[in-house]
Parts: sequence; C-alpha cells; structure tokens
Amino acid sequence: MHFVTGGAFNGKGKWVKARFPQAKWISAYKGEPFIQNVHVAHVVLEGLEQWVKASSNSREEWLSQFAIWHRWEQEDASRKVIFIGTDISKGIVPMEKADRDWRDRTGWIYQDLTGLCERVDVIWYGINQTIKEDSK
Repeated sequence: MHFVTGGAFNGKGKWVKARFPQAKWISAYKGEPFIQNVHVAHVVLEGLEQWVKASSNSREEWLSQFAIWHRWEQEDASRKVIFIGTDISKGIVPMEKADRDWRDRTGWIYQDLTGLCERVDVIWYGINQTIKEDSK
C-alpha cells in the first residue's frame, strides 16, 4: 500500500496520476463512497480525510478497512492501492470542537495507515519526498 499526503492543492493528484495513469480513481471529493471491491490492478482512493469526516468509524474500524485493502494487494503482486489524504494537521487549530475532533481523528488514522503502508510520500508544491519505503 502507498500513502500520499501533503497540503491542499499541492499536486498530490497530479503526482499520483503521472505514476499510475491506468489506475481506477475513487474520490471522496466527488462524493464517491469508500469501497472495498474493485477488479483492477491499481486503485487510488482520494480524499481520505473527507471519508474520515463523513464517517463515525473508530480507529479500529478504519484499521480493519485498511487490512482488507492490504489483503487485496497481497492476493496478487500486480495490485496496488494508493491512498491520498490531505494533511489537515498544520495551521490554525479549528475553533469548533467537531473540527478539532476531525483533525485529531484524521491524524491518528493517518498514523495507523502509514504503519501498514510500504511507501509514504509527502507532496509539497508538486515535489515529492519519500518518507517511508519498505521493500516487500
């Protein structure tokens, strides 16, 4: 699994599209559901922070969802899932409790996801920095 993060409008999607041009895109920004069943080699799940915001899933439930994707990848060496999530942890702390809770939950869920991913990239201004890369 591969996690790509960075600030809003910093080129995450463009960077991923250049590396996985044939991938099926599923986007929270377009109101698409976070799904578990695809029949393609590469899938991009874009807008993870928005799915977190829209759900009441606990960290454990999110870990379970990520584990399903991890197993999906392991079933076939040609498969790859790429998660894209905007970094919402920087800047001014939100005044509204619900927004602070969302920010905290998203950060914890990103930590859990990065623990499972073989590769993690941060994209700033269109430039990537690989911060984790494990060989399989």
